[in-house]
Amino acid sequence: MKLATKMSLVCALAAFAFGPAPVMAQEEAQGEVQEEAQGEAQREAQAERPNILVVLIDDAAFMDLEPYGGEARTPHINALSARGTMFTQFRASPLCSPTRAMLLTGLDNHQTGLATIEEVIPPELVGQPGYSMHLEPGVTTIATRLSGAGYRTYMTGKWHLGHGGNNLPADHGFDRSFILDASGADNWEDKTFMPFYSEADWFEDREEASLPEDFYSSRFLVDRMIGYLEEDSARDEPFFAYIGFLAIHIPIQAPREYTDRYDGTYTEGWEALRLARWERAQALGLLPAGAPLEPFPDTVRAWDSLTDDERALYARSMAVNAGMLEAMDAHLGRLFAYLEETGELENTIVVVASDNGPEYNHPGGEPGFGIFMARNGYTWELENLGERGSMAFIGTEWALAASSPFSHFKFHTTEGGVRVPFIIGGPGISEGAMTHARGFMPDVAPTLLDLAGVPYDADEFFGRSLGGVVRGDAGEAYGPEDAIGMEVAGNAALYRGDWKLVRNYRPWGTGEWQLFNLATDPGETADVFGAYPEIAASMLAAYDAYAEDVGVLPLPPGYHPNDQLRVNTRARNLQRLGPLLMAAALGLLLLAAAAVFMWRRR
Repeated sequence: MKLATKMSLVCALAAFAFGPAPVMAQEEAQGEVQEEAQGEAQREAQAERPNILVVLIDDAAFMDLEPYGGEARTPHINALSARGTMFTQFRASPLCSPTRAMLLTGLDNHQTGLATIEEVIPPELVGQPGYSMHLEPGVTTIATRLSGAGYRTYMTGKWHLGHGGNNLPADHGFDRSFILDASGADNWEDKTFMPFYSEADWFEDREEASLPEDFYSSRFLVDRMIGYLEEDSARDEPFFAYIGFLAIHIPIQAPREYTDRYDGTYTEGWEALRLARWERAQALGLLPAGAPLEPFPDTVRAWDSLTDDERALYARSMAVNAGMLEAMDAHLGRLFAYLEETGELENTIVVVASDNGPEYNHPGGEPGFGIFMARNGYTWELENLGERGSMAFIGTEWALAASSPFSHFKFHTTEGGVRVPFIIGGPGISEGAMTHARGFMPDVAPTLLDLAGVPYDADEFFGRSLGGVVRGDAGEAYGPEDAIGMEVAGNAALYRGDWKLVRNYRPWGTGEWQLFNLATDPGETADVFGAYPEIAASMLAAYDAYAEDVGVLPLPPGYHPNDQLRVNTRARNLQRLGPLLMAAALGLLLLAAAAVFMWRRR
């Protein structure tokens, strides 16, 4: 019997036995009934709202996943694409922190405080508005918004949006979290992967945390997420869960049983892979048939120029890369299985995306990196590549191949750097669909709020909801005249309709603006800036308006991110060594003073 009916019956019996109740008592009883009814309605509404799971892969190329034609076996992501919508024109920022800030806030990266990454920020911009290197006051995450709407919120994995203090997930709407507060780390043990960091900083909620002896990143992050969900399994509220996998950021590492499955897959070399992916992209409908492919640059090594030992090492590197993706998918499958066992999967919206294109850096070629590797127990050898103690990476040539059918890679605003896989599935979303609608990382937050039925003010976001697109109600969220800009560390782009204005600095760009028609040239092979001066001029004006609106600041003359990384690394190491050097200097002074004193006494 419903509460309202019960209360009416009690009041009627009381009136029969004792006479009419006082008016005030009747009003109080009615108020309690209304409050209970409202509470029950609110709980029912919350119960009907979908759960949300966001999965962010690190440095995966557009075609790395199996649904996009990649070589890695990802059966659980395949299943998601079969029950969801796959985007062919979704774009992130070209770097990790800016993308993560966009995803969680729905804002442009400059509006969040993460205009770039701390590893490469020049000192002239440190602390400027938009360049604080943490989520700035007034910036609200989707976790905070969903928490206010009655969601429980969890995160595991890479954070990289501010260090310690008040800059952890617990300060931005997450009830529970176990996160890495760095750009990357070892996947087998608790140690850093680059000289910029003295150690890998892991936090659980607000406290520094240690890792288990049997740690492997993808397994651990899923285990911890399942643990959080299990702890709160008795709660009725829907959940928002966010996993930032370390796969496939440097160092790429995977259990041997996964890596071995790709022996022989990459032995024909990077030129062959680039061509094969371009052909598969057309066959799958990811880009128009006959769309041109940028030739493999003659400034990098040809596969045939390598020795047999070098080819074996590099082929194994890509096998590790694919193996790490498959291992990640396998552990993600365990989370899907848990949600299915608990009856939650059917009511869960799942997003899988990458934060930018493939990593091109070659750590073994960095000056002094060998010393760092030796000091931290890393090797770059075929025998244990990808396993505990190895520093594995794919390098520039494989990154150029992996980014096919597009141009270049991470850090650059070429399509290879920013066009990423994006799959969304769940209740109310079109199943087995492929859309060529444009989407951008700031669209994720308003899209999820829309799909969850949580009210929001569209004017608070830089991005737009893609809800109409994924429900099948609309073909596009952006009109042909809508201009969408992006910028990170001087590399920039502006999209409007089929046109793209883009600038990338040397050595992989010219430093000059270029113009491409992506409808006919998605590979950015033919710059038509000079052929369409009016379009170029209008898009330059639109970019300037974007830059002023979000607060893009000019870089100092001669800036280059790789050079700045070395400068910042030296400065940070000197800062760490400062107290030790001061103590040593003081000790020497004391010794010198003692020696003088003893000499005078003699």
